Amino acid sequence: MPSVRDLRDRIRSLKNTQQITKAMKQVAAAKIRRAEEARKRARPYADALAEMLADLMAAVSSVDHPFMKPGNESAPAGIVLMSADKGLAGAFNSNVIHAAETFARGCSGVRYYTVGIKARNAVRRTGSPEHPTWPLGASKIATAREVASRTADDFVHGTISEIVLVSQKLVSMMSQRPETRKLVPVLAEDLKAFAGTDGEEQRRATRGAVEFSPSPEFVLSRLLPKYLEFTLYSAMLETDAAFFAAQLVAMTNATDNASKLIDELTIAMNNARQAAITKELLEIVGGAEALGVE
Repeated sequence: MPSVRDLRDRIRSLKNTQQITKAMKQVAAAKIRRAEEARKRARPYADALAEMLADLMAAVSSVDHPFMKPGNESAPAGIVLMSADKGLAGAFNSNVIHAAETFARGCSGVRYYTVGIKARNAVRRTGSPEHPTWPLGASKIATAREVASRTADDFVHGTISEIVLVSQKLVSMMSQRPETRKLVPVLAEDLKAFAGTDGEEQRRATRGAVEFSPSPEFVLSRLLPKYLEFTLYSAMLETDAAFFAAQLVAMTNATDNASKLIDELTIAMNNARQAAITKELLEIVGGAEALGVE
């Protein structure tokens, strides 16, 4: 049985850990509000971009752009794996990494592009060759442009057959779900999912005909790279918000569990102290009785 001193040291250590988890919980609660506001600010632009692309794809019969054509079938699939830079968020990072591994098992070959330190480390542990990687905590606009440019160049030159994004989706404050999306080649159903709004067909019908200048084909060819870039940027904002939500839940659970352990150890320490006092009293009484007999 642990001694009173051992139990006291464990309680002191748990209280220190509880202070850390409380502080991380407060930090996550403050950061998730900013991340959620940034995600909401980007939503109108995402909806407008998806609507315009859908109008353009409906207005043109064909467009000579690589994003609208099938990729090199003999090339591996390109996976943009997006995770957080840090841990202590439950199964947040492991879930999205597992989703990417599940998708990769269904392909003849894959080439990774990782955003986030946890994703980079996971890919390196698989023994994959060196791959392009970026931290999530850097400037998100600049990172999204670099990732979009690198993946687009590889797709156009036939290095990869498609561009697939694997990232976390914020369902609610208590739930985050890994999502796998094919970004390139661009399909009409992907644009509807990108908009993510209700009543889209009704709004498009009431909006009337849209005129583009100089031509729908020219505008579409300029807009498709922006679509890829902003989709990645939006996913980074989503990953940020989902990470802080997961960390908030994890630190709340850790703080509650520490409180329960502290209560249990306090009871055990009191019992051990009482047992030690009782033992000393019995020894004193036994000694006094022995002296009295003599």
